[in-house]
Amino acid sequence: MSQNLLQAHRPEPIQVEGDILSFSRKSDIQETIQALVSGKQVLVEEYYSNGLDLLKELSGFLKNKHPKQSFLEQRAYRTEFRNLSNRILLSIKGHQLQVKKAPEIGWLAKLYPELSEFLLPFPQVQGLNSAWQWYKNGIQIPGLRNKIHPYYGVYFPTRFEHVTLFDNWLKRYQGPKKSAIDVGVGSGILSLLMVQHGFQKVFATDINANAIIGLTEFMGNTKLSRKIELDFGHLFGKWVKPTELIVFNPPWLPTAKESNKLDEAIYYNEALFPDFFEGAHQRLLPEGRLLIIFSNLAQITGVTDTHPIEQELLMGGRFELERCLKKSVKEASQKTQRNQHWRGEEVVELWELKLNL
Repeated sequence: MSQNLLQAHRPEPIQVEGDILSFSRKSDIQETIQALVSGKQVLVEEYYSNGLDLLKELSGFLKNKHPKQSFLEQRAYRTEFRNLSNRILLSIKGHQLQVKKAPEIGWLAKLYPELSEFLLPFPQVQGLNSAWQWYKNGIQIPGLRNKIHPYYGVYFPTRFEHVTLFDNWLKRYQGPKKSAIDVGVGSGILSLLMVQHGFQKVFATDINANAIIGLTEFMGNTKLSRKIELDFGHLFGKWVKPTELIVFNPPWLPTAKESNKLDEAIYYNEALFPDFFEGAHQRLLPEGRLLIIFSNLAQITGVTDTHPIEQELLMGGRFELERCLKKSVKEASQKTQRNQHWRGEEVVELWELKLNL
């Protein structure tokens, strides 16, 4: 598929199901929450802050229902909060939110050019607003000379231990730099670092159309667009030629039942790693290196005791370990609303593998 024909994914406009309940400052919040629980849709009116108040009360209601602080209990809370909060709606007309004191969100015109009037879930509007600020203002990444401007719906890191590991590895790398493959390019950080460290050509893929659209726009007709070639596709996409370096920063958690399109950067399915290792084995030059950025997050949170890279090294017979670099993750900020006591045990990993010749 031509990159010019790619369609960006976006929060889907909501179809009203039956009667929709109006929520304003005069409304009873607890009655409104019970209406949400019963399956009703709620339209926020008058002020944007009314929706914020309703979300806050809904969060408190669900935290009382899910009081335990384990990772799995918090996942259950987030699932129910996602389901109920997405029944809280906002009206958009002429690409503007139809409530007072609402933020200006450029994505409403950029992602919905053909729509003049529609409804969106309040949490999706919040996500669009945050994403617009990141896109407009840019984000400084350690090791990169210039800011990145992540497109809507594209994962970018909010902590950088794994980026630092990769950047330090590149500084010490003495091998050839003719080409590399970046599987799952995302916001482009790893590809940009490789170019910055002298790689002549990076072939990058992503299954997320927004990642390809965003990076194409970001690079424009600059030298970067000639050094980083993009392909919309699963894993290696159309890139079949053997290369000196393959880089993969995969999801760090097994697929969750509540995952959706935007979660593909966070959760992996059972086929991902076997398919990746098979493809990497076909494309890595004899003296090349395979780099995988991972974490012990799934193990320390009790989601699974299976480590897919260790499993490949033990059972696959295709690769052998050159080295594994590790870096502890900083404790969670005291400002975070999530209980992340396990963060003190989290370690990010940089696995360097070579072919088992």
